[in-house]
Amino acid sequence: MRILIVDDHPIVASGCRAVLADEGEIEILEAADAEDGESIFIVERPDLCIIDINLPTVSGFELARRILERAPEARIIMFSMNDDPAFAARAIECGAKGYVSKTGDPDDLVEAIRAVGGGGTYLPTAIARSIAFAGPALTQSPLSKLNAREMEILRLLSAGKSLSEIAWLVQSSYKTVANTSSIMRQKLGVKTSVELVRLAIDSGVA
Repeated sequence: MRILIVDDHPIVASGCRAVLADEGEIEILEAADAEDGESIFIVERPDLCIIDINLPTVSGFELARRILERAPEARIIMFSMNDDPAFAARAIECGAKGYVSKTGDPDDLVEAIRAVGGGGTYLPTAIARSIAFAGPALTQSPLSKLNAREMEILRLLSAGKSLSEIAWLVQSSYKTVANTSSIMRQKLGVKTSVELVRLAIDSGVA
């Protein structure tokens, strides 16, 4: 199996190598950001992608969207420091087949690779239970009104990026990003970009 790991912390890739050392014939490809990750995927077509949500430029969610747009059959596991079930739910909505928290049991990653690599899906038991019993709580956050592309633009606004920079990063036009920003303000009931960013920070997006 050929696995692409997209994470900007070299120690994570090293840790993955150690965890997978006894898993037979596995070739690991590495990328530190979404752009390199997308390029490597296009050229190498790995069997499985493990993508960190918090990447230096655009997020892992945006990278997953790009990969799945190009190859709907791609098998993706989202990897994050956050064990909030809302992030796992968002990963599933984006088309990922698995979600693993970096703070969880290392065996979770091995089990996820086995399951998703075999054509199945995977969520750690604790996160799956949280999603199952969260009920309306998962949709109570104002951010639940936003789709994946809107969330990405909001995250980049929170990081201090201009609309022009965001348009370049998400491979869209300035007009589209500006219109999306306006739509987000309407959805979230805020009047200015400053209020939009403050809401993102309060909600843990930034």
